[in-house]
Amino acid sequence: MVACDLDQTLIFSRRSFRLGEGVAEPPLVTVEHLDGEPAAFMTEAAFASVAELAGRAVLVPVTTRTLGQYRRVRLGVTPAYAVAANGGHLLVDGEPDPAWAATVAGRLRAGAPLADLLAVAERLAVGGWCRLTRVADDLFIYLVAHDREGIPDLTEVTAEVEAAGWTVSVQGRKVYLVPAALTKQAALAEVARRAGADRVAAAGDSLLDAPMLLAADTAVRPAHGELHDRAWTAPHLHVTAAPGLLAGEELLAHLTGIVAGPPALPVAHL
Repeated sequence: MVACDLDQTLIFSRRSFRLGEGVAEPPLVTVEHLDGEPAAFMTEAAFASVAELAGRAVLVPVTTRTLGQYRRVRLGVTPAYAVAANGGHLLVDGEPDPAWAATVAGRLRAGAPLADLLAVAERLAVGGWCRLTRVADDLFIYLVAHDREGIPDLTEVTAEVEAAGWTVSVQGRKVYLVPAALTKQAALAEVARRAGADRVAAAGDSLLDAPMLLAADTAVRPAHGELHDRAWTAPHLHVTAAPGLLAGEELLAHLTGIVAGPPALPVAHL
């Protein structure tokens, strides 16, 4: 089984291409439209690698996007399983699984209610740096900055949020407040159980991806993003040489090489 984060791992907006000076833009495939306009891209080589991976393994898109945002993405394949809303939705053949939704609802009762954290988010949003605040599928909250450099110091709010049983993550211009019980890894472990997968590879770029990267048998992250900024590593982790759009192509080639043949992966501890 291969689990892949989407934004800034497999798919990229133009502002996140990170192509070096003098590097020509490679041939692209548009994988998302927003209001009729192209919004996210992959290289043609990366797009072809997704199809190859899906033919060799159980490919599971795993994203913090809401269900509606996930459904805008077109990877050229139809995964049997997907994870959206940071583990809030487990999709089976494109539809949310109600049994998983009930499990998530039960787990979220352990932390502070969303309304309490929305009040924290509204306090955090003052000062003009925040363009909008959104509640995602009634599960978590995110704030969007006008620009990343304007995001204020989050030390104090992180301590407050963690005391309430939630977590803070910064991805690009977005600041996420997410219940600690709501994780990609928990949903991915359920997918592995249902799919009968005993070996798992995973890719991601943010702190919200770290648990699934740690639990996988082999993991890869791009040379950019929240984890890269923290020099995050693990014994079984591969880091791409390139950042941005070309990192997506590189990590997909790495994952394809892993699933294509020996050496066999050890058993995952999910």
